Amino acid sequence: MILENYYRIEQNRIRVSAEQASQFAKKIANDFNPLHDPDSRRFCVPGDLLFGLILDQYGLSQHMRFEFSGMVGNGVELHFPEEDGEHLSILDDNNKEYLRVQRSGETIHDKALISRLVQAYVAFSGHAFPWVLVPLMEAHGVMINPDRPLIIYENMEIHLNNLAMEDPQLRLSGTCFNLDGKRGEVQLNYTLSDQGNDIGHGSKNMVLGGLRPWDKDRMGALVEEYLARQERFSRN
Repeated sequence: MILENYYRIEQNRIRVSAEQASQFAKKIANDFNPLHDPDSRRFCVPGDLLFGLILDQYGLSQHMRFEFSGMVGNGVELHFPEEDGEHLSILDDNNKEYLRVQRSGETIHDKALISRLVQAYVAFSGHAFPWVLVPLMEAHGVMINPDRPLIIYENMEIHLNNLAMEDPQLRLSGTCFNLDGKRGEVQLNYTLSDQGNDIGHGSKNMVLGGLRPWDKDRMGALVEEYLARQERFSRN
């Protein structure tokens, strides 16, 4: 994977087109969330692509936390700070903040390794729906709005024992679901491993909006259409 295929950079300003974001979501993350379709009225750049952009620009640190504070729309120019300190704030031309990053520990800039980590990271995310999130929603008797599904990142963390790795992989280690009215917060905990050895851990926290009572038939239809979108894309 070449991350540079999915953004354009000029004078520390990064722009992601709707088509680039959509191709990243589908080709790299196997993510067919309608929010990442170029013609969606609520289009936004995938959080996993923003995660990859940060690593591509500033390197991989042992401990990193990403807090999402806004949805990046089509063609928004993001200002990436020139100084790569422990705290980064990603803004647009109007000083609207979209992402805050905290970093500590050692840092590496190995592009090939970062690419492998990003691919493993986003593949883990792409597996979340429907295979993890749908059983969680069913267990709590709720589901997203099938007509306007909303699943977005709130924050994510990664913690590495060290940076000496070759082929990092992620596996799910636990889940947590908190329900507050029509809003749900899901935490996916994961373990990072390399060649059979555990080397770190982290979490991905998502917000599910517009929740309503569980309806097996409607959710089943949504999952069926989601998987059909994946199949149609893979055939093209």
